[in-house]
Amino acid sequence: MLRKMARAGVFCLFLALTACGSKRDNRVIIYTSTEDFRTEHMQQLLKEQFPDYDITLQVLSTGNHAAKLKAEGTSSEADIILNLETGYLEGLQDILADLSSYDSSGFLPELVPPSLRYLPWDKSSGAIVINRGKLEDLGLPVPASYGDLLNPGYKGLISMPNPKSSGTGYMFLVSLINAWGGDAAFAYFDKLAENILQFTTSGSGPVNALIQGEAAIGLGMTLTAVQAVNSRGVPLELLYFSEGAPSITTGMGIIKGKDTRPAVREVFQFAMTKLVQDDKELYCPEPVMVNQVNAIPNYPRDIPYADMTGVYDLVLKERLLARWKY
Repeated sequence: MLRKMARAGVFCLFLALTACGSKRDNRVIIYTSTEDFRTEHMQQLLKEQFPDYDITLQVLSTGNHAAKLKAEGTSSEADIILNLETGYLEGLQDILADLSSYDSSGFLPELVPPSLRYLPWDKSSGAIVINRGKLEDLGLPVPASYGDLLNPGYKGLISMPNPKSSGTGYMFLVSLINAWGGDAAFAYFDKLAENILQFTTSGSGPVNALIQGEAAIGLGMTLTAVQAVNSRGVPLELLYFSEGAPSITTGMGIIKGKDTRPAVREVFQFAMTKLVQDDKELYCPEPVMVNQVNAIPNYPRDIPYADMTGVYDLVLKERLLARWKY
């Protein structure tokens, strides 16, 4: 009798461990830096495609995303990473899995790294976003250049992301350094700071400040501004000055060692096909895929991109951000 009970106990333990192991096998954790509306759409698609999987999307700001991965290494709780800046991905290649077994032919070849440790996710541009009505109510002109933003009348009406915490802020900084030189660009931002309402922690912050009526001008993301116009009817306009639109690319990958799990591989395959395709069709149509079409209403075509040389150089980035005062 005791022997039978012991066997029954072992069998129950086996079932419990099997169930526990099954749950772990079906759990996939994704770190992402996408905006809320993009994340919500991904969550819905993943839930529909993988109803038996426990998939968590953990949203992190760009800087925190990269710092967390650097600190965690291959022991990261994340299995998959999405929408992390290319510069950070270049510096994290030692913890990323080899993706050569995946078909990358659907992406623009110039955006696929030779190492195949990550694949493109999106290309995002920045714009000078304005609320013309608010400017008119205040009797202020529409700016036509970066120099115009130094107008004392704009004091407390301009919002910009902080380059130390936001990739959007950093790309504005790099674009003007490339256009004017480092000393001139930093001197400019010292003057611009006098008109800044707030240096936001995220790239979406300036557009949010415009939506809430706190700011009249934002150094923000094209994507976020267009989304506000299309989904909420916010009366925003996008301006591109002669220096061109700053831009960055982001990518996606798998943490090394996690690529052996079938659930992770299935979810990543879905991410690099359906998720990225939907994201480009619905939200961010700037080119990363072959034969990509921009069909989003109010999304600018033929964006005049700025010179972004060095934007992915992490050594340069550390040096430039050490010089940033705000």
